Amino acid sequence: MAEGHGRMDADTHRFPVRVYFEDTDAAGIVYYARYLHFLERARTEMMRCLAIPHAQMTADHGVLFAVRRCEIDYLSPARLDDSLEVLTRIVEIRGASLIAEQSVRRDPDLLVQALIRLACITPAGRAARIPPVIGRNFRRLTGNARDSE
Repeated sequence: MAEGHGRMDADTHRFPVRVYFEDTDAAGIVYYARYLHFLERARTEMMRCLAIPHAQMTADHGVLFAVRRCEIDYLSPARLDDSLEVLTRIVEIRGASLIAEQSVRRDPDLLVQALIRLACITPAGRAARIPPVIGRNFRRLTGNARDSE
């Protein structure tokens, strides 16, 4: 499974990841912090699928998203050369933040579950409201998300 943009499947973004040697420890098991890299890549590619890539969002709207909180459960290890899939859903949208639910699977096994709160900020690091066009893109393609605006 080659890495790419992934794809939207209803309200879920699916992103393929291959485990490389650089992702593992001496025993060939994925190092716990590498999962954060996989999750970040998947969220970035989800944004591309939603037609709101990070660079364009900053250039056009003067905002970006930063991780504010991360809850992660490691359930089972991935290993060298495994083919994984990161699933991402937006489960809550607020005025200046959103919550993404992410999981890493090696079909059919669930390896990692994470809940990520993303804050919308200016390049200077100040909180900012999610621009309406960006909020609409999230709401349009994530139909079951709770809107707590």
